[in-house]
Amino acid sequence: MAGALAGVTIIELAGIGPGPFAAMMLADHGARVIRVERATGRAPVGDSGNRDILNRNREVIGVDLKSADGIARVRELVRAADGLIEGFRPGVMERLGLGPDVLLADNPKLVYGRMTGWGQTGPYAPLAGHDINYIALSGALHSYGRAGEKPTPPVNAVGDFGGGGMFMAFGMVAGILSARSTGKGQVIDCAMTDGAAVLSAMTYTFLANGQWRDERGVNLLDTGAHFYDTYECADGKFISIGSIEPQFYALLREKAGLSDPAFDLQMDPRQWGPLKEKLTALFLSKTRDEWCAIMEHTDICFAPVLSLKEAPEHPHNKERGTFIEVDGILQPAPAPRFSQTPAPPVRMG
Repeated sequence: MAGALAGVTIIELAGIGPGPFAAMMLADHGARVIRVERATGRAPVGDSGNRDILNRNREVIGVDLKSADGIARVRELVRAADGLIEGFRPGVMERLGLGPDVLLADNPKLVYGRMTGWGQTGPYAPLAGHDINYIALSGALHSYGRAGEKPTPPVNAVGDFGGGGMFMAFGMVAGILSARSTGKGQVIDCAMTDGAAVLSAMTYTFLANGQWRDERGVNLLDTGAHFYDTYECADGKFISIGSIEPQFYALLREKAGLSDPAFDLQMDPRQWGPLKEKLTALFLSKTRDEWCAIMEHTDICFAPVLSLKEAPEHPHNKERGTFIEVDGILQPAPAPRFSQTPAPPVRMG
């Protein structure tokens, strides 16, 4: 099994978070990814990163980027590569002698991926930041949280990984396809602020159509609606309900025994608060497992809220192989699934 990206070579300059995640996605599907780590004089490079899931499926070499020999080594690698991923602040690669002008002169078909939070241009470009800051500036963070409460970041999924790493992986594949048809490489300016904004496209659609109030926790998909939220059960565990469409909402009412005519006014936002109070009391009357017995395997749009340790043990995830264990490390399996070019076996390091 070679994978869909067999024959693609990527040079990854070691970093943290979104850059390695993009490289992991490419490597998972068969790209040869050579991770360049900083040599410390205590070479060879050990397996310090090999226990990190984000660094799986890589070849690793140690290079002193402060030496002429190290810079020459990177240029040599890039000459034979399809792409490069770096996550330094703007200007750092140029000062090292590894900027786009240099490397594209060495390899005109190179796709030069630049992964940053703020992007290569703009007033914030030279500044430090983290996921929470990037999604704040993009407008995304404003929408995450309960009504009347402060914004709550969804860990670092939207900025680092969704708006950053996934966009970089997409950009690298798109850029390589372009280079193979045109013979010309290019630079990808992949900013997490930009990516997080794009991930909010549907929200901006609702806003443009007058279907979204620009505040938290009062809208259809942000826990404002009683039929799209999580609820605590009698055992302190939680379930998720997403019964938006009328037929799914009707099934929710049937299975939950919601004969109260107040529930007829599903799409009246004025009723959402009182109806949510009624559902809160109802779902507290049974354990999560008891609600699963009633609602799983139906079209209610229901699922239990599983912990990181519970999710790999759920029958659906087990049947699909959504999680795998490699070298004793439980981790998500490569995705998406390809019918003709499945991902090769995962290796740590």
